[in-house]
Amino acid sequence: MQADKRLRKKKETARDGDVREIEAFLDAMWAERGLADNTLAAYRADLLSLARWQTGRNRLLMDTRREDLLAFLAWRVEQGAQPRSSARQLSSIRRFFRHQVREKRVTDDPTARIEMPALGRPLPRTLSETEVEKLLLAPDISSALGLRDRAMLEILYASGLRVSELVVLRTLQVNLQQGSLRVTGKGGRERLVPLGDNAREWLERFMAGPREDILRGRQTDFLFPTRRTEHMTRQAWWHTIKRYARKAGITSELSPHTLRHAFATHMLNHGADLRVVQMLLGHSDLATTQIYTHVASERLQDLHGKHHPRG
Repeated sequence: MQADKRLRKKKETARDGDVREIEAFLDAMWAERGLADNTLAAYRADLLSLARWQTGRNRLLMDTRREDLLAFLAWRVEQGAQPRSSARQLSSIRRFFRHQVREKRVTDDPTARIEMPALGRPLPRTLSETEVEKLLLAPDISSALGLRDRAMLEILYASGLRVSELVVLRTLQVNLQQGSLRVTGKGGRERLVPLGDNAREWLERFMAGPREDILRGRQTDFLFPTRRTEHMTRQAWWHTIKRYARKAGITSELSPHTLRHAFATHMLNHGADLRVVQMLLGHSDLATTQIYTHVASERLQDLHGKHHPRG
C-alpha cells in the first residue's frame, strides 16, 4: 500500500513538473511570436498527451528520446489517429524541443531524425458565385438579428476576414467614410481591409438602427453584438452559416472559412494579383495564398469542360 502511494506521489510530482515546462514554453511562444490562443491551446493539448504517455511509463516529458516518441506516435495510430493529426502533434512536439535545445534545457532534440508524414495539401472548400449570392440572401432582413447576419455575411465575402477576426470586430475598427476595416490578425499583425460598396451599405444599414434594437439601450463596442451585448462566438457563427446554407439549398460541405475561401478564389478568377490577395487575407507567406491558384485553376478547367464544344 505504501509503495503504491509513493508511486502515485512520484507520478503526480512528475506530472506537475511536465505541466510547468509546457506552460513556460507556451508563455515563451506567446511573448516571442504572439501566437493566437487557439494555436497555444492546440500546442498544450498535444504536449500534455505526450506528457501523460511518458508519465504512464515513469518518464518525464523532458527525458523523451527518439524511441519514446516513435512508440508514442505508433500508439496514437493504433488508437485511430489520422496522418494529419499525427503530423500536427509532431509539429507541436518539435517546436517544444527545439525551444528547449535553444534554451539549453536539453541537449538533444528527439524529433530531429523523425520525418513528418507525407500529406497532400487539401484544396479549400469554396462556393460558386451563384451559391454565394444565395447564401447572402438567406437571412431575414426584416429582423434586427437577420440584418446583422446579412451584414456579417457581406463583410466576410467582401473582405476575406477570418471568422475569428469578424466576430470580435469593434466599432473603432470601422471607417465607413473610407469604407475600410482595421483588422488585427494572427501574430498581432495589423492590416487595412477595404469593404466594397455593397458590404459598406449593409453595414451602414445595420448600424443606423438594428444594432441599437439588439442592444436595447445597453452599451458595447462590439460591432456585431448578441442580445447579451457580447460578441458572437466562432462556434455560434459557424452554426448560423450552416443554417443559412440549408435555407439557401446549398448542399456543398462547408467550413467556417468557406466565404474567406470564396473571396480569395473569386478574386483570382477575376484577375486579382496574388500578392494583393495575400495582403488582404493577412498571410505572412505567399505559399499559403498560392493554394487558391489551384482552386481557381480547377474551376476554370471545370468551366472549360462544361462550355467548350470540345471540352
